[in-house]
Amino acid sequence: MARKAVTPTRPGSHGLRSSDRGSVPVPVPARSPVRMPAEWEPHSATWLGWPHNSTDWPGKISVIPWVYAEICRKLAPGELLHIIVQSPRHRAAARRALAAVGVPSSRVRFFSFPSNRGWTRDTGPIFVRSDSGSARAHAPLAIVGFRFNAWAKYPDWRRDAQISRRAARALRLPLLPAEIAGRGFVLEGGSIDVNGRGTLLTTEECLLHPRIQVRNPGLSRSQIEAALRRFLGAKNVLWLGRGIAGDDTHGHIDDFCRFVNPRTIVLAEERNPRDPNHRILEENRERLEAVRLEDGARPHVVRLPMPGPLYFERLRLPASYANFYIGNSAVLVPTFNDPLDRRALGILSELFPSRPVVGIHAVDLVLGLGTLHCMTQQQPAGR
Repeated sequence: MARKAVTPTRPGSHGLRSSDRGSVPVPVPARSPVRMPAEWEPHSATWLGWPHNSTDWPGKISVIPWVYAEICRKLAPGELLHIIVQSPRHRAAARRALAAVGVPSSRVRFFSFPSNRGWTRDTGPIFVRSDSGSARAHAPLAIVGFRFNAWAKYPDWRRDAQISRRAARALRLPLLPAEIAGRGFVLEGGSIDVNGRGTLLTTEECLLHPRIQVRNPGLSRSQIEAALRRFLGAKNVLWLGRGIAGDDTHGHIDDFCRFVNPRTIVLAEERNPRDPNHRILEENRERLEAVRLEDGARPHVVRLPMPGPLYFERLRLPASYANFYIGNSAVLVPTFNDPLDRRALGILSELFPSRPVVGIHAVDLVLGLGTLHCMTQQQPAGR
């Protein structure tokens, strides 16, 4: 997620030519040849971009690598860590921090990719599995080449936009172009969540708003749904409304609503009626009451509390327990020195009985306007 310079305290256009802005028809195949696995399916690795952009965490960049190191320490027992670094010096600094907290070097692979930021959920490779012999590539795994444009908001994105291509080359995996009539389809990993069975969650605010941070100008709801089916195998798209206050991505789903298994969704809840998130989340709850999964069944919805608001100089930060990450060996949950930390960890522990649920202190991390899910990207197990 793109970040401004912000320290927490408690209480348009994206460069397309004008000729590209018309409605573009999207063909819908009878059956998508690919499927995006759910996050709880086995991983071979987790991708992270080692922090380097000091403007994301003004005055805090010296402590942020230690938060990353702790996250790596919790994930390493269950999977490899694929870490993006900028230079030999950057790699050496990351190696020292990981060694200091006890992460074995055998569990880490470094990738020297130039980047603008380290929010790998949105800039890193999005993997799909080939479920049909008619796929463009016959390998079990491929990377989708979605376009990235810094959340249709910030000017520095060209290095980040090349990461998926570089990852595909380094892993020797096919790169499936996400193009519509010659135009790249813009999508960030934080704007979607999938159950691995064909159902995808997203928001109208992020993907359909006609004026603010418009990712794909000129595309209709049905055309975007067709693109999600074509590139991710999403045959059933569930549209929620707005995202939470403080989210500068303009509506990412991973800050408030997530699948935890094929039939269960957690939805953030704000009980304070004076908080702007109260109405936003209640409207999304009403929408979830009316949706169906890919097989026609109703999803089971579990409420997850929101922590008390965090601010920096009157700027609301997107603190949320829903920004957790599901690793092979643990579920990592952001915590905020809040009385509701324990309750959120307890709810998620019941939903993930086979994996330890671990809190990661994220008061400094959310200064960058994102936390654990925003900084990670899973690589499914397989070739």
